Amino acid sequence: MNLDFSAEIRKNVETLQALRAAYGHNRLLLTFPTQDSFMSVAKPSVSDKRKAFRTLHASGCFVIPNPWNIGTARYLQGLGFKALATTSAGHAHSLGYADGAQSLDEVLAHFRELAAAADVPLNADFENAYADDPDGVAENVAWCIETGVAGLSVEDSPNNGVTPLYDFDVAVARVKAARAAIDHAGGEVVFTARAEGFIRGVPDLDEVIRRLQAFAEAGADCLYAPGLTTREQIEAVVKAVAPLPVNVLAIASSGFTVDDLAAMGVRRISVGGALARVAMDAFIRTATEIATEGRFDGFKGRISNADLDTFFSADCEQRSS
Repeated sequence: MNLDFSAEIRKNVETLQALRAAYGHNRLLLTFPTQDSFMSVAKPSVSDKRKAFRTLHASGCFVIPNPWNIGTARYLQGLGFKALATTSAGHAHSLGYADGAQSLDEVLAHFRELAAAADVPLNADFENAYADDPDGVAENVAWCIETGVAGLSVEDSPNNGVTPLYDFDVAVARVKAARAAIDHAGGEVVFTARAEGFIRGVPDLDEVIRRLQAFAEAGADCLYAPGLTTREQIEAVVKAVAPLPVNVLAIASSGFTVDDLAAMGVRRISVGGALARVAMDAFIRTATEIATEGRFDGFKGRISNADLDTFFSADCEQRSS
């Protein structure tokens, strides 16, 4: 299918290009619909996306940004990212909850919605699998797989504000249970096991590595310890679990670029709830300015409705073709 773009769409694309030139990549990151980019292509199956996700973990380094609704997922896909991941925090805040306060049903519905909307693989931020005991983990992981996600991650923290981490043996048993559930479903889903010590008040690198190595032995495909901030920490984790891939959470204060992390041996880079917080921060700053100062300066230089319509109109046409 070769789209015949109207003069109005072409004008809007030129406006987008002018805005991007004026404000630079850091102010306005946009992809512009072209005839080639919106050619009709077959929508990949769930199995296709799962296989593609596993292939991404085999070599190189890729960024897996975290959308929190269909619009942000489609835009990130349009920017060329090869895979996406949900953000429990971004989703929770968009619903008016604190992170982790959503119900299992709400989370599964969110996964299903994003997995169906995205043409690239989606990894599910499944927190503690919404269960403490291994049997509950296995049952809920099975439900998670049925949503169509290409991967999922399970944490070793109950996230209850009281106990920072599950006991070591319990944490390993939970990983084994998740692995068994994935294998029972066919084994295509990429399983990431997370060691949460650095973000749960237990920043003990030796213990984090001990857990990650045990999780690898228990069947994890990818290992993840959010909160690592130094080159020494990251390289130690990569070395400890090699040759399995490692996910690192991008932290602005570290100053590391994608190339820096790739050089350390990192296979996958996620951003957690950071993109959602960037959006929420702009909203709160501008709304607060209106409420407290009666000013609307926060609206200046922002993307227009027409600009967004240009992208999403072409994207919707591509999805329905």
